[in-house]
This record gives sequence, C-alpha cells and structure tokens, in this order.
Amino acid sequence: MRSVVSYVRRGGRMTVGQERAWERNWPAMGRSVDELEPGPVDFTGWFGRSAPLLLEIGSGMGETTAELAAAAPEVNYLAVEVYQAGLGQLMLRAEKLGVRNLRLFLGDAVVLLTEHVPPDSLAGVRIFFPDPWPKKKHHKRRLVQPEFVALMTSRLAAGGTLHLATDWENYAEQMLELCTAEPQLRNRFPDWAPRPEWRPVTKFENRAREEGRVSRDLIFERVDHTGS
Repeated sequence: MRSVVSYVRRGGRMTVGQERAWERNWPAMGRSVDELEPGPVDFTGWFGRSAPLLLEIGSGMGETTAELAAAAPEVNYLAVEVYQAGLGQLMLRAEKLGVRNLRLFLGDAVVLLTEHVPPDSLAGVRIFFPDPWPKKKHHKRRLVQPEFVALMTSRLAAGGTLHLATDWENYAEQMLELCTAEPQLRNRFPDWAPRPEWRPVTKFENRAREEGRVSRDLIFERVDHTGS
C-alpha cells in the first residue's frame, strides 16, 4: 500500500439532504472500496447491462459528474471519491436529473484500479481538477505520478481515452510530460487539447479564471499492444 496519498481525509458531516439521498440511493448506486470482495467487480451485473465503462476519479461534490452521466446514457458511468458528503451531494444531483447510468465508489482510486478493475476494460478515465498540491514540497502527493499513469493506462481498452484537466500550469506540464512518456499512450493533439464544450464549467474553473489561471485539457489514447 502507498505510504503517500493524494488526498486528506477531511471531516464534516453530511447535510440532512445528503444523508437522505444516501439512504435512498447508496444501497443500489454505491459501494465502499474497502468493503469490496476480492477480485474484479461485476460491472455488467451491477449496471444491469453491458455498455462502455467510463471512470471519473475525484468527483468532488458532483457538479460535473451528474451532468456528464446524464448527457451520456449509453455509457456505464463510474465515479470514485474519498469524501462521503461529496457522494451524497452527487446522488442528490443525479436524482434531480433522473440519472440511471451512474455507480459510485467511496474510497481510494488506486486501490480500486489495482484490485477491482480488470486490465483493458475501461473506455475512458477522467480526472478533472485534482488537488494541485501547489507547494513544491507537496508535489509528491499529487495524484498524477508515473506509476498511476501506468496503472490507469493498463486498465484502458485499446482506443480508450485518458482525459485530464487542471488550472495549475506546472501540474499541467507534469501531466503532459508523464503521459507523453507512457509508451502505450498517444496524445490526440500536438500538446494541449481544445477545451471540450461538453465539459461543464465548475466553480473551481471559474475561480481559476478570476485568479488569472488558464485551464488546460489533455486527451491521450491507449494504443494497442503492438504500440501502433
């Protein structure tokens, strides 16, 4: 198990609304990573269908996740988050939008991918605005590190995409360098990807604009095993 993690276990109780959403929806929609049975999760059985499987890492308060899942009903949409209140809020948002194709994990994405997601099984992985850990002494806590890029890549099917976004310039440059160095990833663009119109603008992105930071997207594709 890792000695350094990219998140801090924050306290804070759920609101009454979040608690009620949790009670209504968690038994069907959610699972705790720490309580999973050993081995791969039966995603087809959990969703009740076979469909492209997409994983969003760090869904926060669900501001983006619920909208993206609602906009892609043909996809089996997974989200993993370490903050229980965030998942409660996400379920509230999903309820309002009538989302049916969303399943949630509470816990560590590294453990989830390592122990419970089969290789070559994901159509896409998304990490939008992860904690930047801006101080240089804390860069080792950043989620996007060489080992994690390799892990995510191994779980992508050929042609699957790794989509990253951040508003911290040196983190964006680190992401670009690490993904470019991964032999089974290919950048779909010369460097930065155009900002996708389908990705909702979050409060964090708005704040970054107000503070003069530019958001950058990276979209890499898993190449086949021959490296072509």
